[in-house]
Amino acid sequence: MGASVNTASDIADAARAQGTLRALSLGMRAGSRQLVADLNVEFRPGEFTAILGRNGAGKTLALHTFAGLRRPDAGTVWLDGIPLEQLRRRTIAQRLGVLLQDLEDSFTTTVLESVLIGRHPHLKPWQWENADDERRAREALARVQMSEFAARSTDTLSGGERRRVAIASLLAQAPQVFLLDEPTNHLDPHHQIAVLELFRAQANAGHTVVSTLHDPTLAARFADRVLLLFGDGRWTEGPVLETLTSESLSEVYLTPMIEIRAQDRRVFVSA
Repeated sequence: MGASVNTASDIADAARAQGTLRALSLGMRAGSRQLVADLNVEFRPGEFTAILGRNGAGKTLALHTFAGLRRPDAGTVWLDGIPLEQLRRRTIAQRLGVLLQDLEDSFTTTVLESVLIGRHPHLKPWQWENADDERRAREALARVQMSEFAARSTDTLSGGERRRVAIASLLAQAPQVFLLDEPTNHLDPHHQIAVLELFRAQANAGHTVVSTLHDPTLAARFADRVLLLFGDGRWTEGPVLETLTSESLSEVYLTPMIEIRAQDRRVFVSA
């Protein structure tokens, strides 16, 4: 198994940069199944890390654990050198944003109002959004090509449009760390590439981006590093060029995978 972190003794030195998210000796189970064991990994500012694994291997479970939405069965998650359990949820939300895999609207709002929810971690109790919050929300809508939808009701949107609104809300939140669970869900190929280019740009600008993905070809194109989950406790993590191979993917997906070179890109398909 690959490892980026060995002990807790160097937490303070390695996690000084804002936006460093670290898992130390992390264990995750689903019922009696040990999905991930002794996971040691560091997600750093300026990097895009893709998490790959077959269905049920623990990708979403891992992302939720990194976000503090569930407690790990073993180990600790650290944000900026502090264990998550020692941070208030409001503080976490100001630094770390999560895009869930599937979203259900509990109530109907306009698109702009939905995006403004992303600003709530930065507001005081009972404080209303101000002009700066609205500016940020409109800028976020523009970045997902949804400006003209601002006044639309959310219950009139398609699945792909709702996904882009959710991404705009996450951008308006302006966290240092982005945790994305299948961000390309419900999107056509054009918008899949546009969304991943957007988060690639976030990483290039110094943010930390961690995303579960189904498609290893997209991981090869956009990610710097990859975390592979085998679903039986084992994992490996490292640079995408070295770690994402036809051999490793064949083991991850339990089916032969081949790599094809096309236009200076790596494409992975089942054999």
